[in-house]
Amino acid sequence: MAEYLFQSSLVIDRPSAEVFAFFSDAGNLERITPPELGFHIVTPQPIDIKKGTLIDYKLSMHGLPFSWRTEITHWEPPFEFIDMQLSGPYKQWIHLHRFTEPEPGKTLMEDEVRYRLPLEPLGDIAQFFIERQLKYIFGYRNKVVAELV
Repeated sequence: MAEYLFQSSLVIDRPSAEVFAFFSDAGNLERITPPELGFHIVTPQPIDIKKGTLIDYKLSMHGLPFSWRTEITHWEPPFEFIDMQLSGPYKQWIHLHRFTEPEPGKTLMEDEVRYRLPLEPLGDIAQFFIERQLKYIFGYRNKVVAELV
């Protein structure tokens, strides 16, 4: 019953309030997700993000479609928020988004994902593949965010 930790960070040449505002718009999720995942928000937009907000998505991985529902469990603008999977492909998915300004006008965006794989302990065999997939997804996201924000 292993819990895994994935971390990613990016420095953006924008104030943290602007970067936080970008991530506060759920519609931007489709823009920063690799297109091959077929990511689509099902929840009617615009979505008023706050603690307790539920967001439903549809996406696919390697041709396998699935639904994903998350809840915003922590909301502290413009510093951080947490989304937690209520239903989806993981046994656990808790994603902390943190935004700090190491110097004026620059934002350090940090992501910390604590996750557990389904079908433990057998599912843990797939950890290498999952970690590689997360590196790709967050790498894509960081590249697009750096261009858009």
